[in-house]
Amino acid sequence: MNASASVPVAAPRSTAAQAEPISPKGCTNFKLRQVTRLVSNHCEAHFAETGLTTTQYALLSHIVVLGPIQPSELARRMDIDLSTLSRNVQPLQAMGLVETLPGADARSRQLQATEAGHARRRQMKATWKRAQLSLNERLGDERVQRLHALLDECAALMRGDADPDGLSRG
Repeated sequence: MNASASVPVAAPRSTAAQAEPISPKGCTNFKLRQVTRLVSNHCEAHFAETGLTTTQYALLSHIVVLGPIQPSELARRMDIDLSTLSRNVQPLQAMGLVETLPGADARSRQLQATEAGHARRRQMKATWKRAQLSLNERLGDERVQRLHALLDECAALMRGDADPDGLSRG
């Protein structure tokens, strides 16, 4: 064989991932619930001695920031159904942290944090911060940022938001 003869070069092979479309494996609902349980357990450990669960703290925080607010609007903002909201507000009302006020008409009502509710949220903000920083440390700040962005995008898609990527906002 002489040096001028060309040696055939194999064409680059495409990998299976390139040739076939990506298809998720497993149950997305199960995976989300599994991670949610793990994250909840992590955070609940920080909240154990506060007298409130992380769910109650999140609800109280929303009421402090948004209140007074109609229960239906609060449920919409938190992406929960009204019965779940009602069930979770009851313990906060029993503790004197949230009160129900009359609404614009005889059939409507509004939720508002009491002074005790505002004080409790201020006290617990440091607990929430420790739980969040501990979670960030375990997962890594960059991963948590990516996770938040992905979750926000997925929530927008599940709500049916027309432009979850913000492409039309310029």
